[in-house]
Formats: sequence, C-alpha cells, structure tokens
Amino acid sequence: MRIAYLEDEPELAATVCDWLRAAAWEVECFDSGLRCVQAVEGRPFDLCLFDWMVPDLSGLEVMARLQIKLRRSMPPVVFTTGRDSEEDIVAVLRAGADDYLVKPLSRPLLLARLEVVARRQGGVAGASLKQDFGRLSVDHGRRQIVLDGSLVTLTERETDLALYLLQNVGRVLTREQLLLVVWAVNPQVDTRTIDVHASSLRRKLRLTPEFGWRLSSIYGHGYRLERERKDS
Repeated sequence: MRIAYLEDEPELAATVCDWLRAAAWEVECFDSGLRCVQAVEGRPFDLCLFDWMVPDLSGLEVMARLQIKLRRSMPPVVFTTGRDSEEDIVAVLRAGADDYLVKPLSRPLLLARLEVVARRQGGVAGASLKQDFGRLSVDHGRRQIVLDGSLVTLTERETDLALYLLQNVGRVLTREQLLLVVWAVNPQVDTRTIDVHASSLRRKLRLTPEFGWRLSSIYGHGYRLERERKDS
C-alpha cells in the first residue's frame, strides 16, 4: 500500500514516516502542497495523509485540486491538524475527506484509522460526488454539469473552475487559491484569465440573480459563488 504524506514539520514527518514504514506502508513524504499534487497526479497512491496547514498550498486545496483532476481515481484522504473545532472537522469531511485526526498524533490511532479507511475503500477510491441544485446538477466524477436537462459544453479549464466553485458555494475563494487549485500555477501570474473564465461561466451556467445565483468578484480577494434562492 502506497501513501502520499503531506507535512511541512520535519520532525513530525520523520516520526510518522517511521511509523508507517514499520507498519509495512510504502510512504512518500512531501513538505510542499504543489509537489504533492504533482506526484499524486502523476503516479498511483492508495491513500493520502494530509496536514491542513502547509505554506504554499493547504491540504484542503491539495485535495480540491486532486478531486478535479483525478475524478474517480482519487485516493481516500485522511487529514491531520491541530484544528479541533466541530466546525473545522465538519468542513473537512464535507469537502471530501474520509477521516480526520487531531494532533498530537497517536501511533496506534493513526495506523488504525488508516487501515479502516483503506479497508473501507476496498482498493477502489474516488466515489463520485454529485450535487443537485434544482435546474443545475453536477456529477463531479464524470465532470458533467447539466442545466435544465441539457449537458453544458465547457472547456477543460472552465470545467475545473466550475467544479471547484460548486464544491465551495458560499465561500470566498482567493485568486491565489484559484490559480493554485484550478490552474496549478504560481499566484504571481497575471490573474485576468480568472475573470475571463468566470465571465464565461456566468453566461454558460446562468450564474446570475435572475436564475437564482450570484458569482461575485470580491475586490482585493477573489470570487464567491452564492445561491440567491433555493428553487433555482
């Protein structure tokens, strides 16, 4: 069993890697979210163990990027973090994580949780996430968006952006997050391309108030997709 481990604290990373290898896991450790994304996109892993707070790309952003790109082949994800509020735990699980461990980590508990998640997956990861917003429905596994009963034709990058926005309805997504998760590029790159794609999605998916949606540009921050009414 191969595990991708994202953790930027060297001592903790070394300790957990020792635990995993002693338990016969093959582990590859990353201290960069971007490098972790590139590795998991490029070769097969059976499970991912992600720290939430990583400087360049957080564990949540890494998971979101992989959900967009890997679709049905997405490995299960277990989070480790010092954030232990109920709100944080719910947010991580709703975003698609399979389990959640609060630091400081316990070796027996960590190994038990990983074994349970791996066994539950049965070697088949990436269950398809589906969302139904009434007139608009989304199948993330198939990367398909249906509006008023008809499949919407989007470019590959428009699809990436739409899926990420629809996974995060009501949240402000910074331009840096969008570039890292959707475009996988350095946030210093010109961000006007985000505006072009957002404008296209407003038109193609009818993300406007008259259709019950609002895709807003938040000055100095990024974008937020909101529902204006529940019967859209």
